[in-house]
Amino acid sequence: MPILLLIIPGVLCCIRYARSPWRKVPPGPRGLPVVGNIRQLQDKRWLTSRECKATYGDVVYLSVLGRSIIVLNSQKAAADLLGRRARVYSDRPRFIVASEILTGGLEVSFLQYGVLWRRMRRAAHEGLHKKAAKAFNSIQTMEAVLLADGILESPEQWEKHMRRFTASMIMTAVYDTPVIHSVDDEYVRRINDHVTRVAQSTLPGSHWVELLPWMKHVPSKFAKWKRTAEEWFRRDSEMFESLVDTVRTKLAKGIDRPSLSATFIKNQSRSGLDGREMAWLASTMYGAGAETTTSSMYWWMLAMVAFPDTQRRAQAELDTVVGRSRIPSFSDLPSLPYLRAMVKEVLRWRSILPVGIPHCSLEDDWYEGMFIPKGTMCLVNVGLCNQDPAIYGDDATQFDPSRHLKPDGTLAPGPPDTQDEGHVVYGFGKRICVGRHVANDTMFIAFAVMLWASEVVPAKDECGNDIPVDVDDYVDSGMLHLPLPFSCKITPRFPEVIDILREERELRSQT
Repeated sequence: MPILLLIIPGVLCCIRYARSPWRKVPPGPRGLPVVGNIRQLQDKRWLTSRECKATYGDVVYLSVLGRSIIVLNSQKAAADLLGRRARVYSDRPRFIVASEILTGGLEVSFLQYGVLWRRMRRAAHEGLHKKAAKAFNSIQTMEAVLLADGILESPEQWEKHMRRFTASMIMTAVYDTPVIHSVDDEYVRRINDHVTRVAQSTLPGSHWVELLPWMKHVPSKFAKWKRTAEEWFRRDSEMFESLVDTVRTKLAKGIDRPSLSATFIKNQSRSGLDGREMAWLASTMYGAGAETTTSSMYWWMLAMVAFPDTQRRAQAELDTVVGRSRIPSFSDLPSLPYLRAMVKEVLRWRSILPVGIPHCSLEDDWYEGMFIPKGTMCLVNVGLCNQDPAIYGDDATQFDPSRHLKPDGTLAPGPPDTQDEGHVVYGFGKRICVGRHVANDTMFIAFAVMLWASEVVPAKDECGNDIPVDVDDYVDSGMLHLPLPFSCKITPRFPEVIDILREERELRSQT
């Protein structure tokens, strides 16, 4: 009998282990005791590498301090789970500092799936869907003119002009601000500081409370980190609410220009959002668009230097369709397929958010014989998905807008799982980027006006030789991937450029 008492529990444990779905989690690297795969998670270059996919496949399993994480290394796997099973994979992991304290549970990008997220998402969609996004075309064109004019006036400061361009365009689209002439504008600086704080608070190891959630309940007077986060939430709330209140005051005076905040205010009774929720939703739209658009434009400028044939082909298209007596406009968009392909290609070629914002599973699930536990954090290897040779060809690492065109030169449909974008930078399922139409339009008109107005060539060294640029390495800002600093030479394409830009600038400033 004593022997049976020892044998039976052992047999039961073996049976339970044999039947456990945890034996069939996706393949992945062996972790360390207790901390698991924290080293692999922190090594972004390994995490997003082809080595990771080659070794473990399209779905890779990691575990950090008992938390399940999967990395999706193909467009199909990502679309199968995050898109076609959006009901299960539309949640977000819990970010205690970034989501619950620093932004007071009002940052829609980090909100977990629920009633408030659906209300905010619906309100944002009403102001940013494809048709609604056209309301911002006039703003985007004016800013593109200012961008080209500014860069030709001081080409050595092209990066500063691009930062000003995106900040001013998005601030005007969100808050109906006047043209911002400097990235040192008080509100721009304060909002950018806010975006940086939030992004840094999501990095692994930034706060112990993410590993030990009980610490959230420590009284603020005994926890400086918590006290600081709460104070920033109070200050940022006041700033964001004041920006929306300014728009509300303009509407009361009969000043009704296109802006996202104006749309929120006019639709408030339908959306059910209160004043603070609207203010934070508007701020999220600025934060999601400004730095990402600027980064993509940096990569585009690098591509113009490194792949001059693409620049010349785009300029030939512009000369044929637009000519040299006027600037490009959105009415030209249907006749400029190569320029439109260039927007798709720069986003595909260099994925500024290498793994995007993680999703989270709401229940246990199975995928191709692999078990995915409830609460699993899901990361998409965006860069690898966008450079898959099986989808984009053997030259997938090269910048070539023509890959998005049909043989007759017209725009081709995007690969099946890209929502016709030609890439997966904007995400999947119910969490797909709500501002993607504004972003596409912004880059289209900026690229069109810049290429119509200017020539971008490599800078020369003291011996007159081209200074080479590195298209493969990058700077990891903690949130975005940026190209390594590089120099280039920017000159007007033809003598009348400056006069036409100035005339257009004056004409638009009067309307």
